[in-house]
Amino acid sequence: MNKVKLYYWSITVALAGFLFGFDTVVISGADKTLASMWGHNTLFGDSSAFHGIVVMSSALWGTVLGAFTGAYPTNKWGRKNTLIVIGILYSISAIGSAMVSDSYLFAIFRFIGGIGVGASTIAAPAYVSEIAPAKNRGQLVALYQLNIVFGILVAFASNYFINQYITNNAWRWMIGSEAFPAIIYTIMVFGIPKSPRWLITKGYSDEAKKTLLVLNPEQDPTEDINLIIKAQKEKNTKETIFSKKYNTPLLLVIALAVFNQFSGINAFLYYSPRIFELAGLEESSALMSSIGVGIVNVIFTLVGMSLIDKMGRKQLMYLGSIGYIISLGLVTYAFSTNWLGIHVPIFFFLFIAAHAIGQGAVIWVFISELFPNHLRAQGQSVGSSTHWILAAIIPAMVPLLFSKIGPSAVFGIFTFMMLLQLIWVHFKMPETKGVSLEELSKKLSK
Repeated sequence: MNKVKLYYWSITVALAGFLFGFDTVVISGADKTLASMWGHNTLFGDSSAFHGIVVMSSALWGTVLGAFTGAYPTNKWGRKNTLIVIGILYSISAIGSAMVSDSYLFAIFRFIGGIGVGASTIAAPAYVSEIAPAKNRGQLVALYQLNIVFGILVAFASNYFINQYITNNAWRWMIGSEAFPAIIYTIMVFGIPKSPRWLITKGYSDEAKKTLLVLNPEQDPTEDINLIIKAQKEKNTKETIFSKKYNTPLLLVIALAVFNQFSGINAFLYYSPRIFELAGLEESSALMSSIGVGIVNVIFTLVGMSLIDKMGRKQLMYLGSIGYIISLGLVTYAFSTNWLGIHVPIFFFLFIAAHAIGQGAVIWVFISELFPNHLRAQGQSVGSSTHWILAAIIPAMVPLLFSKIGPSAVFGIFTFMMLLQLIWVHFKMPETKGVSLEELSKKLSK
């Protein structure tokens, strides 16, 4: 196995996750500035609603469109070409949103970047899962998640230092700094080959064979190619992911995506400085605590990556669910009893650790494994769309919910949902580690 090529291609593709994480979180540093600039708008009858739904969550609405439509280019143009377009969208979004002075134009450019985020959650995991051997597929696909959390850390750190050293229009530098990694990523992704499994489904077996030989020059890929071709010939061209035989994998990806967002993870990442200020920290301390969130996220994502192919997906979800319940329960108690102070960020660090080792490490791996080759992108699209619809709705409602029902009630809801997740994991979630994609699709599609 040519591990150098395997890891280089996987890491290059996974850099789409770095931009995902950076794009998602970088706006948190500009939250208060943007609220003061455009918070007077009462389009929805409430300035906090406009700020949450239009200004802060415009990128998330874009991810919904990207997730809904991303399966088409991923299948039609291929995984590689789709990833190139995603890099271009990120670049346009970063430059455009940093330069405008109108709230609606800002929302449009953020929306464009969101399309890239949504599509990347389909194309990137699909590509890596299709070049990775079964024994370490979980670890390689989880590189996407590692890059997401690394992007989050860099965004938090970038926001902190820009806030410290730039006084005029700091928010523009925060948002616009994403253009640099976006352009570098776009150039790098031109150098990867097309997915061999995608090539085979399109009838380019000879080109796929060349790529497979580069990955593993010591093994003749003919047998593997023939197995994929056989599976392709056996497919029913009229079937879709909504066909009865795919009910099980469809419900699994939807449930996992729903629970992911009802943990409150995106709501917290978007508003972490604000939440830390509500807990009694000053602005600079809140931004510094956000960097701590990013560091914990990276460390425990690495732990999750090291365990996902050893312990398996289900065991990590057990650990994550229990960690969620404990940490969110403590946060709920702290806000309900006004027990605020420096210990609240510690509870959130535990929350982030639970997410990173559980849902964070598992979600993109799991939803990329459950469907056959010809329906993989569509299956991921459903899981990703579910994820991003809720990722748009929940953070968009946070400013309004905080003002109407209070932080303790909001975090109490998240705690209850994680209790339901633990029950779902125990009774419904299958283990997928170490099983080939073709074997998995047969097992789950009966």
